[in-house]
Parts: sequence; structure tokens; C-alpha cells
Amino acid sequence: MDGRSYSPAMSENPSRRPRITLGVEVRETPVGDVLYAASADHVLSVHSSAPVRVACPASLSRDVRTRGVLNLVPAGVSETWIDDDAGATVDLRLPHSLLQRAAEDMGLDPDRVGLEPKHHFRDEHIEHIGWAMEAEYRADFPNGLLYRESLGLALAARLLARYRGQVEVRGGLATPQLQRVTEYVEAHLEGDLSLTRLSRVAGVSASHFKTLFKRSVGVPVHEYVIQRRVERARALLLRGGVPTGQVALEAGFSHQSHMARHMRRVLGVTPGAIVRSRA
Repeated sequence: MDGRSYSPAMSENPSRRPRITLGVEVRETPVGDVLYAASADHVLSVHSSAPVRVACPASLSRDVRTRGVLNLVPAGVSETWIDDDAGATVDLRLPHSLLQRAAEDMGLDPDRVGLEPKHHFRDEHIEHIGWAMEAEYRADFPNGLLYRESLGLALAARLLARYRGQVEVRGGLATPQLQRVTEYVEAHLEGDLSLTRLSRVAGVSASHFKTLFKRSVGVPVHEYVIQRRVERARALLLRGGVPTGQVALEAGFSHQSHMARHMRRVLGVTPGAIVRSRA
């Protein structure tokens, strides 16, 4: 990775309506594992270098990825590939809120639209957007936020027209939604798991998400996150080799006492008791 990226959260335009813009990262991919960690954004990876031999561990398939080949990783989903050759990609990061805005413009229910993973495909329209964003990146974004927002809406409209996944919300979170959220929680236990962030991963409003999540899982989202953090802390303590205070931070607790309080409540034991049980 060359160290420069543009984040949709960055804004240099103090306009009344906040711009929701398309993010971009131009990165080099080494030989070996290439990870796309679960994110609150949808990610379109555009291969931008010479051909690369690549294997997908999940499907046990092998391909040769040529310039312009695309991979779509929806929000909340993680993907790993194994590259046999070094290469480069242009990664487009599409905020789900921008997908929802495009859905509204297209007459679709923004709370019911989503995207499904799609690997090793070609789409000339998306490819052109990728090269335009790469040019913006390399020129230090001379055309401003409105240009990137326009490209983001064009990308969102294309994805919704060709690669849309339907999200059912009547009884609870749809299976793909719930999977995205739970995978995102597991991948980010040590970080920000606020209601706002998780509702973005699910692709619904925060107030709607609270209700749907509890219907699907049986506990409030805050309690679910605490339970998963407690379980992560328990596993780290049983493994050993890490100080208890560091375990608390890696599991997402603010400090050791915070972890101990929730561990006693959820498991009925203290961190010290778990450490002693290794003996």
C-alpha cells in the first residue's frame, strides 16, 4: 500500500447538505494473502496491473485476474484471496447511505436494498468509474466533492440496476443482513460498535435496526456486543501469554475493571478465576 487514501468521511466543503462521497484507495497487493476486512462500506476492487494468478480459499477456485476485473465485497462482509503474483488494485468504497440515496431516486425502498458478493466479473461502466477515481486520486482530487458524489451515485445506480440483493425486513433482519452484522461485530470487537455504525452495516435506520436485531437474536444489540466481547476475553485469557489489562483492550473493553464487571455478570466468574483455571 502506498500510504495515501481518500475517506468518504473527509469533507472540505462546508455546504449545507453534507456530501456523501465515493472513497478510493490505490494499493499494491503483495504475494500471499490479500484481506478485505468487513467494513461499513461496500467495496469494489478494480484490478489495475498486469495479470495476477489468484486463488479463493472459500470456493477452492483459481483464476487469472486481468486489468479491469472486478470484485464486489458488500458492507459487513470480509473476503480473503491468495495472490501468486504481486499486483495493484483501485478500491472504491461506497457508503451504504449513498446506495440508499440512489435507491430513493430510482423509486426503490432504501431500507430493502442491498448487494450480494460477486467475484471476478467485468462491467465496462464500473470500470470507467474506477479509472476516473484513480485519476482523481493521483491528481489529489482536483474536481472536488461534488464530482466524487456524482461518480458515487452513478456507481450506486449501476450496482442497484445490475447486482441488487433484496433485503426483507418484516419479521427481523434478513439472513444476509444478520450475517453481515454478526461478522462485522466479530471483526471489530476492539473498535467502535455503536448502534449507528451497526445499523449502517445492516442498511437500515438506527431505530429500525434496534427492533429488527432484537427480533432476530433475542437480545438487544448492546447486550449482544457485550456477550461477544466477554467471550473473546475469555478465549484470550484461556490462551494465556497476554496481560489481563491488554486482554481487556483487545476484547473491546475500556479497562480491566470494565471487563471484570461484565464478565461476572455474563459468566458468573472473574478474569482471575479464568486465568487460574488454566493451571
